[in-house]
Amino acid sequence: MARGRRSTNPEGRMSLGEHFRELRNRLLISTLAVVALSVVGWYWYQDIIDVVAAPVQRVAEERGDELVTLRFQNITEPFATQLKVAIFSGILLGSPVWLWQAWAFLLPGLTRPEKRIALVYFFVSIPLFLAGAGLAAFTFPRLVAILLSFTPEGVANIQGMSEFLSLVLYFMLAFGLAFLLPVVLVALNQMRILSARAMLRSWRVTLFAILVFSAFMTPDPSAWTMLAMAAPVFFLFWCAVAVAFLLERRRRRRGDDPADRYARLSPGEATPLS
Repeated sequence: MARGRRSTNPEGRMSLGEHFRELRNRLLISTLAVVALSVVGWYWYQDIIDVVAAPVQRVAEERGDELVTLRFQNITEPFATQLKVAIFSGILLGSPVWLWQAWAFLLPGLTRPEKRIALVYFFVSIPLFLAGAGLAAFTFPRLVAILLSFTPEGVANIQGMSEFLSLVLYFMLAFGLAFLLPVVLVALNQMRILSARAMLRSWRVTLFAILVFSAFMTPDPSAWTMLAMAAPVFFLFWCAVAVAFLLERRRRRRGDDPADRYARLSPGEATPLS
Protein backbone atom coordinates (compact mmCIF):
# COMPACT_ATOMS: atom_id res chain seq x y z
CA MET A 1 0.00 0.00 0.00
CA ALA A 2 2.75 2.43 0.99
CA ARG A 3 4.85 1.38 -2.04
CA GLY A 4 1.98 2.02 -4.43
CA ARG A 5 1.30 5.39 -2.89
CA ARG A 6 5.02 6.27 -3.12
CA SER A 7 5.10 5.35 -6.82
CA THR A 8 2.15 7.64 -7.61
CA ASN A 9 3.41 10.33 -5.23
CA PRO A 10 7.23 10.35 -5.51
CA GLU A 11 7.62 13.46 -3.32
CA GLY A 12 5.65 11.84 -0.50
CA ARG A 13 3.29 14.81 -0.11
CA MET A 14 0.30 14.26 2.19
CA SER A 15 -2.86 16.25 2.77
CA LEU A 16 -3.86 17.43 6.24
CA GLY A 17 -6.40 14.64 6.50
CA GLU A 18 -3.77 12.05 5.59
CA HIS A 19 -1.46 13.47 8.26
CA PHE A 20 -4.17 13.07 10.88
CA ARG A 21 -4.94 9.52 9.72
CA GLU A 22 -1.22 8.73 9.88
CA LEU A 23 -1.06 10.16 13.40
CA ARG A 24 -4.12 8.13 14.40
CA ASN A 25 -2.54 4.92 13.11
CA ARG A 26 0.74 5.63 14.92
CA LEU A 27 -1.10 6.34 18.18
CA LEU A 28 -3.20 3.19 17.76
CA ILE A 29 -0.12 1.00 17.25
CA SER A 30 1.60 2.58 20.25
CA THR A 31 -1.46 2.12 22.46
CA LEU A 32 -1.91 -1.51 21.43
CA ALA A 33 1.77 -2.21 22.15
CA VAL A 34 1.53 -0.65 25.63
CA VAL A 35 -1.70 -2.52 26.42
CA ALA A 36 -0.33 -5.85 25.18
CA LEU A 37 2.89 -5.50 27.16
CA SER A 38 0.97 -4.37 30.23
CA VAL A 39 -0.16 -7.98 30.50
CA VAL A 40 3.44 -8.84 31.37
CA GLY A 41 3.40 -6.45 34.31
CA TRP A 42 0.01 -7.76 35.41
CA TYR A 43 1.14 -11.39 35.27
CA TRP A 44 4.49 -10.80 37.01
CA TYR A 45 3.01 -8.36 39.52
CA GLN A 46 3.92 -10.40 42.60
CA ASP A 47 7.53 -10.81 41.46
CA ILE A 48 7.81 -7.07 40.77
CA ILE A 49 6.39 -6.22 44.19
CA ASP A 50 8.84 -8.64 45.82
CA VAL A 51 11.74 -6.82 44.14
CA VAL A 52 10.35 -3.38 45.02
CA ALA A 53 9.65 -4.27 48.65
CA ALA A 54 12.93 -6.18 49.16
CA PRO A 55 14.93 -3.13 50.42
CA VAL A 56 12.31 -2.34 53.06
CA GLN A 57 12.07 -5.97 54.16
CA ARG A 58 15.87 -6.20 54.39
CA VAL A 59 16.01 -3.17 56.67
CA ALA A 60 13.16 -4.59 58.77
CA GLU A 61 15.05 -7.87 59.21
CA GLU A 62 18.22 -6.03 60.21
CA ARG A 63 16.43 -3.89 62.80
CA GLY A 64 14.45 -6.86 64.09
CA ASP A 65 12.40 -5.28 66.83
CA GLU A 66 11.43 -2.17 64.89
CA LEU A 67 8.31 -1.78 62.77
CA VAL A 68 9.47 -1.00 59.24
CA THR A 69 7.02 -2.18 56.60
CA LEU A 70 4.76 -1.29 53.66
CA ARG A 71 0.99 -1.10 53.90
CA PHE A 72 -2.15 -0.52 51.86
CA GLN A 73 -4.38 2.27 53.12
CA ASN A 74 -7.79 1.12 51.82
CA ILE A 75 -9.58 -1.76 50.15
CA THR A 76 -9.19 -0.49 46.58
CA GLU A 77 -5.49 0.36 46.74
CA PRO A 78 -4.19 -3.19 46.01
CA PHE A 79 -6.08 -3.25 42.67
CA ALA A 80 -4.99 0.30 41.80
CA THR A 81 -1.38 -0.58 42.60
CA GLN A 82 -1.42 -3.68 40.42
CA LEU A 83 -2.96 -1.67 37.58
CA LYS A 84 -0.28 1.00 37.98
CA VAL A 85 2.49 -1.61 37.84
CA ALA A 86 0.95 -3.18 34.73
CA ILE A 87 0.62 0.14 32.85
CA PHE A 88 4.10 1.30 33.76
CA SER A 89 5.53 -2.06 32.66
CA GLY A 90 3.73 -1.69 29.34
CA ILE A 91 5.09 1.83 28.83
CA LEU A 92 8.63 0.76 29.73
CA LEU A 93 8.68 -2.47 27.71
CA GLY A 94 6.86 -0.84 24.81
CA SER A 95 9.19 2.18 24.67
CA PRO A 96 10.98 0.92 21.51
CA VAL A 97 7.59 0.64 19.77
CA TRP A 98 6.08 4.00 20.69
CA LEU A 99 9.39 5.83 20.29
CA TRP A 100 9.77 4.34 16.82
CA GLN A 101 6.20 5.34 15.93
CA ALA A 102 6.99 8.92 16.95
CA TRP A 103 10.15 8.92 14.82
CA ALA A 104 8.37 7.25 11.90
CA PHE A 105 5.72 9.97 11.93
CA LEU A 106 8.43 12.64 11.58
CA LEU A 107 10.77 10.86 9.16
CA PRO A 108 8.80 11.52 5.89
CA GLY A 109 9.40 15.26 6.35
CA LEU A 110 13.18 14.86 6.50
CA THR A 111 15.78 14.66 3.77
CA ARG A 112 17.83 11.50 3.23
CA PRO A 113 20.85 12.69 5.29
CA GLU A 114 18.52 13.93 8.03
CA LYS A 115 16.80 10.54 8.10
CA ARG A 116 20.12 8.76 8.66
CA ILE A 117 21.00 11.13 11.50
CA ALA A 118 17.52 10.76 13.04
CA LEU A 119 17.80 6.97 12.98
CA VAL A 120 21.19 7.13 14.69
CA TYR A 121 19.73 9.29 17.45
CA PHE A 122 16.77 6.94 17.77
CA PHE A 123 18.93 3.84 18.21
CA VAL A 124 21.14 5.68 20.71
CA SER A 125 18.24 7.11 22.72
CA ILE A 126 16.62 3.78 23.58
CA PRO A 127 19.72 2.19 25.21
CA LEU A 128 20.42 5.42 27.11
CA PHE A 129 16.84 5.61 28.41
CA LEU A 130 16.89 1.95 29.46
CA ALA A 131 20.36 2.39 30.99
CA GLY A 132 19.08 5.28 33.08
CA ALA A 133 16.06 3.29 34.24
CA GLY A 134 18.29 0.28 34.98
CA LEU A 135 20.71 2.39 37.00
CA ALA A 136 17.78 3.76 39.01
CA ALA A 137 16.56 0.24 39.74
CA PHE A 138 20.10 -0.77 40.78
CA THR A 139 20.73 2.18 43.10
CA PHE A 140 17.25 2.45 44.61
CA PRO A 141 17.64 -0.40 47.18
CA ARG A 142 20.80 1.22 48.53
CA LEU A 143 19.05 4.57 48.61
CA VAL A 144 16.15 3.08 50.61
CA ALA A 145 18.56 1.54 53.12
CA ILE A 146 20.29 4.91 53.59
CA LEU A 147 17.05 6.82 54.05
CA LEU A 148 15.53 4.28 56.45
CA SER A 149 18.71 4.30 58.50
CA PHE A 150 17.78 7.80 59.70
CA THR A 151 14.69 6.40 61.49
CA PRO A 152 15.37 6.71 65.24
CA GLU A 153 15.24 3.62 67.41
CA GLY A 154 11.83 2.94 68.91
CA VAL A 155 10.06 4.84 66.11
CA ALA A 156 7.99 3.02 63.46
CA ASN A 157 8.43 3.78 59.76
CA ILE A 158 5.35 2.56 57.89
CA GLN A 159 5.35 3.44 54.18
CA GLY A 160 2.23 3.54 52.05
CA MET A 161 2.58 1.02 49.21
CA SER A 162 1.16 3.37 46.58
CA GLU A 163 3.44 6.26 47.50
CA PHE A 164 6.46 3.99 47.76
CA LEU A 165 5.75 2.42 44.37
CA SER A 166 5.25 5.85 42.80
CA LEU A 167 8.63 6.87 44.18
CA VAL A 168 10.27 3.84 42.51
CA LEU A 169 8.53 4.38 39.16
CA TYR A 170 9.15 8.14 39.00
CA PHE A 171 12.74 7.57 40.06
CA MET A 172 13.27 5.19 37.11
CA LEU A 173 11.46 7.51 34.68
CA ALA A 174 13.45 10.55 35.82
CA PHE A 175 16.75 8.68 35.42
CA GLY A 176 15.75 7.50 31.95
CA LEU A 177 14.86 11.01 30.77
CA ALA A 178 17.95 12.54 32.35
CA PHE A 179 20.19 10.09 30.49
CA LEU A 180 18.92 11.57 27.21
CA LEU A 181 20.77 14.84 27.92
CA PRO A 182 23.85 13.95 25.82
CA VAL A 183 21.63 13.10 22.84
CA VAL A 184 20.01 16.55 23.03
CA LEU A 185 23.36 18.34 23.39
CA VAL A 186 25.00 16.49 20.51
CA ALA A 187 21.93 17.14 18.35
CA LEU A 188 22.13 20.87 19.08
CA ASN A 189 25.82 20.81 18.23
CA GLN A 190 25.19 19.00 14.96
CA MET A 191 22.53 21.58 14.05
CA ARG A 192 25.18 24.31 14.67
CA ILE A 193 23.07 25.79 17.49
CA LEU A 194 25.42 24.98 20.37
CA SER A 195 29.19 24.81 19.98
CA ALA A 196 31.47 22.53 21.99
CA ARG A 197 33.32 25.54 23.45
CA ALA A 198 30.01 27.04 24.59
CA MET A 199 29.20 23.75 26.35
CA LEU A 200 32.61 23.77 27.99
CA ARG A 201 32.28 27.36 29.17
CA SER A 202 28.83 26.74 30.64
CA TRP A 203 29.68 23.66 32.71
CA ARG A 204 28.91 25.45 35.98
CA VAL A 205 25.49 26.56 34.73
CA THR A 206 24.88 23.06 33.42
CA LEU A 207 25.77 21.52 36.78
CA PHE A 208 23.34 23.87 38.53
CA ALA A 209 20.60 23.07 35.97
CA ILE A 210 21.18 19.32 36.41
CA LEU A 211 20.89 19.66 40.18
CA VAL A 212 17.67 21.67 39.86
CA PHE A 213 16.24 19.17 37.34
CA SER A 214 17.17 16.27 39.62
CA ALA A 215 15.54 17.96 42.60
CA PHE A 216 12.27 18.48 40.69
CA MET A 217 12.19 15.07 38.98
CA THR A 218 12.84 13.02 42.11
CA PRO A 219 9.76 13.19 44.36
CA ASP A 220 11.74 12.32 47.49
CA PRO A 221 12.87 15.52 49.28
CA SER A 222 16.24 14.17 50.46
CA ALA A 223 19.51 15.25 48.84
CA TRP A 224 20.61 11.64 48.30
CA THR A 225 18.15 11.04 45.46
CA MET A 226 19.12 14.31 43.80
CA LEU A 227 22.84 13.52 43.95
CA ALA A 228 22.29 9.93 42.81
CA MET A 229 20.73 11.26 39.61
CA ALA A 230 22.93 14.33 39.09
CA ALA A 231 26.30 12.52 39.25
CA PRO A 232 25.86 10.17 36.23
CA VAL A 233 24.03 12.85 34.23
CA PHE A 234 26.89 15.29 34.77
CA PHE A 235 29.31 12.59 33.60
CA LEU A 236 27.22 12.12 30.44
CA PHE A 237 27.37 15.88 29.91
CA TRP A 238 31.16 15.67 29.67
CA CYS A 239 30.81 12.75 27.25
CA ALA A 240 28.57 14.94 25.08
CA VAL A 241 31.16 17.74 25.18
CA ALA A 242 33.85 15.31 24.01
CA VAL A 243 31.66 14.03 21.17
CA ALA A 244 30.85 17.62 20.14
CA PHE A 245 34.56 18.47 19.92
CA LEU A 246 35.15 15.38 17.76
CA LEU A 247 32.27 16.28 15.45
CA GLU A 248 33.52 19.86 15.05
CA ARG A 249 37.04 18.60 14.34
CA ARG A 250 35.64 16.30 11.67
CA ARG A 251 33.69 19.16 10.10
CA ARG A 252 36.79 21.36 10.00
CA ARG A 253 38.74 18.62 8.21
CA ARG A 254 36.01 18.42 5.59
CA GLY A 255 35.93 22.22 5.26
CA ASP A 256 32.36 22.33 6.52
CA ASP A 257 32.95 24.74 9.38
CA PRO A 258 30.76 27.90 9.19
CA ALA A 259 33.46 29.94 10.95
CA ASP A 260 35.94 29.17 8.15
CA ARG A 261 33.42 30.09 5.47
CA TYR A 262 32.55 33.39 7.14
CA ALA A 263 36.24 34.24 7.66
CA ARG A 264 36.80 34.22 3.90
CA LEU A 265 34.05 36.80 3.30
CA SER A 266 34.85 40.46 2.74
CA PRO A 267 33.36 43.05 5.17
CA GLY A 268 30.73 44.12 2.65
CA GLU A 269 29.78 40.61 1.48
CA ALA A 270 26.56 38.99 2.73
CA THR A 271 26.79 35.72 4.65
CA PRO A 272 25.43 32.62 2.87
CA LEU A 273 22.06 31.25 3.95
CA SER A 274 23.28 27.62 3.98
